[in-house]
Amino acid sequence: MPFLPSSGLSAVASLHRPVAIGPFTARGNLFLAPVAGYSDAAYRAVCVGEGADLCYTEMVSSEALTRGHEKTNALLERDPSEGEYAIQLFGAKPEVMAEAARALASWKPSVVDVNCGCPVPKIVKTGAGSALMREPGKIGEIVGAMRRALDESGMAAVPVTVKFRLGWDETSINYLEVAKIAEDAGAAALTLHARTRAQGYSGKADWSAIARLVASTSLPVFGSGDAASGAEARRMFEETGVSGVMIARGAMGNPFVFADALAVLAGRSPEPPLRVRRIEVARRHLSLSARFIGERQACLEFRKHFCAYTKGEPGGASLRADAVRATDIAHFDLLFDRWADYP
Repeated sequence: MPFLPSSGLSAVASLHRPVAIGPFTARGNLFLAPVAGYSDAAYRAVCVGEGADLCYTEMVSSEALTRGHEKTNALLERDPSEGEYAIQLFGAKPEVMAEAARALASWKPSVVDVNCGCPVPKIVKTGAGSALMREPGKIGEIVGAMRRALDESGMAAVPVTVKFRLGWDETSINYLEVAKIAEDAGAAALTLHARTRAQGYSGKADWSAIARLVASTSLPVFGSGDAASGAEARRMFEETGVSGVMIARGAMGNPFVFADALAVLAGRSPEPPLRVRRIEVARRHLSLSARFIGERQACLEFRKHFCAYTKGEPGGASLRADAVRATDIAHFDLLFDRWADYP
């Protein structure tokens, strides 16, 4: 059954704990959410280093995966420090999603997740992502087909999970129906991003809906939406009874949010990272990225990360203005040195 905390320090300390997802047990319950354009191998490795218990890849197209697209395979790379990871797939065809699940055997994922929540128009127009909230029955077909495919491919120990939204819009809230269909089809855990597709990423996430989902199912429920700090992660655990918390935008430029959350969940006061530590982690992030995708592409990709790392930092505006022209590590090294020298 989902964990419901009691009062007192012992309850605070017990909020961070291993969580069973079908036959797989994650070492803890603080997760890096799948974020398109961010959750690559380097970013995930940095987050693992700062305390993330399980990281999700950015969403991977089932159609592209089954066709062997090289760029799609790159999304599945992982650093040796990331011993366990979850792969998220998106698609609208049960048979293709099943074939994609079979194709993951060589990548050895700990979890395979189904994206039923992405609100981006180019995904929705294909019938995937949050468009599936309008066809709950198809979600069941997809989960069932993937479950059978994994079983038949010798991957019975890999659970299928589902990430979804409240509904398409405020007039079609159907997350409890979707959860029941996914559970009946063989899902091992459920993640609710507590906004509708119409909301996108705006407005406030409805944590009361997460609590209602927890109360309605025997599956582990993971909460997503507005948990961008250790204090907010703890509050989500306490207010909703979730088995795990997913952090998305709160980790952009701030992988330290996981260390922050670990401290708060243990009843300690978190210590914001010193600038030297922020620079050290940012440098490592860029170095890892270059190892995976080459220096030039890594530097182009790292521009957005650098802007996030320097948000609110002294001299940040000037650093960000120059970062958008950086095309090699030497240029970024100069920016890191300038960042370190600001009073």
